[in-house]
Amino acid sequence: MSSSTPRALAVLFAPDSFKGSLTSVEVARALAAGWSRARPEDEILLAPLADGGEGTTVAIEAAGGWEWREADATDPIGRPIRARWLQSDNGARAIVELAAASGLSRLEAGELDPLGATTQGTGELVRAALDAGVRDITLGIGGSATNDGGAGILRALGATVSGAFAGDGVGRVDLAELDARLADTALRIACDVANPLLGAQGAAATYGPQKGARPDEVAELDRRLGRYADALEAASGRRERGTPGAGAAGGTGFGLLCLADRFASLELVPGIDVVMAAADFDAKLAKADVVITGEGRIDAQTAFGKTALGVARRAAAAGVPCIAVGGGVEPEGIEALRPLSAVVVPVVERPQTVEEAMAAGSEPLERCGERIARLVDLGRPPGASSTT
Repeated sequence: MSSSTPRALAVLFAPDSFKGSLTSVEVARALAAGWSRARPEDEILLAPLADGGEGTTVAIEAAGGWEWREADATDPIGRPIRARWLQSDNGARAIVELAAASGLSRLEAGELDPLGATTQGTGELVRAALDAGVRDITLGIGGSATNDGGAGILRALGATVSGAFAGDGVGRVDLAELDARLADTALRIACDVANPLLGAQGAAATYGPQKGARPDEVAELDRRLGRYADALEAASGRRERGTPGAGAAGGTGFGLLCLADRFASLELVPGIDVVMAAADFDAKLAKADVVITGEGRIDAQTAFGKTALGVARRAAAAGVPCIAVGGGVEPEGIEALRPLSAVVVPVVERPQTVEEAMAAGSEPLERCGERIARLVDLGRPPGASSTT
């Protein structure tokens, strides 16, 4: 900047959560607080985001127009819990997050049960929304602890599912008693992956290990999902095992896709697009001179539709510079964002474990925000004022 009275900037903060540590709302506020210490004259715009996984409801609620609801549900290993979902102020729409009832965050490391974990609790939250009169539901399916092909959801909605996940059972699915209210319901499934149900790129092989599955259990899960697919496709008359997104959330995408004919409408949509729309992201981006995004890790998975990539794409299309901050940064993540001219900045300030980084709270993010803001001032002549 060449003037002693630099132009104030409009800065849009649009990060995802740092999972296991801070919500996207907390991340956005921390980065903004640090930025404002260095450049108090700038206009701050907040659009905390998520990609359909854990933190989706928190990000959408922050945009306004929603109220929290709570319902009895079941966690991934069958324990009774209370879980939250969102209902719009006019009562017509609901946002349900699979992770709220069936997520990895519900379990301690020693409680992971890749063969037995169930999505039943998520189905119970969907049923609670139906009971509340909602017929327009968005279901974010990231962050699951499950590999049941959505069988628990189907059971909670009235279907009979047996055999497919019981050792050598061939599997049986009966949809005759499926909740009749689904015929009047529009369902959007917010999903950030394109995996098929089965095989080397399928639900078990790709995501089973992070849910606790050993190599032999991965193979068994794939076999069980295959038997389940045979039974559910026969019952529904739909073949969805190869559909992109069928492998999401341990096959939950597949289970719901097979019910497409039972809903008024059903579609898989990118989770980031759902949250961006709720957060009025495009309108805020139109006002911005620079956008700051970020997430807990910017790595190889960033290239497959994570929040940082979604923000960088829209920023590039709008001609707005984009900076992505990451709690952890890997070369593959940097390369994923390079074609969009997004600059990646790590939050970490010293060598530390993931556990130490997660326990550090918001202060490192505040300092990161301040460092980035001070870079903007590097071209300012010596002695220039930092305020308008």
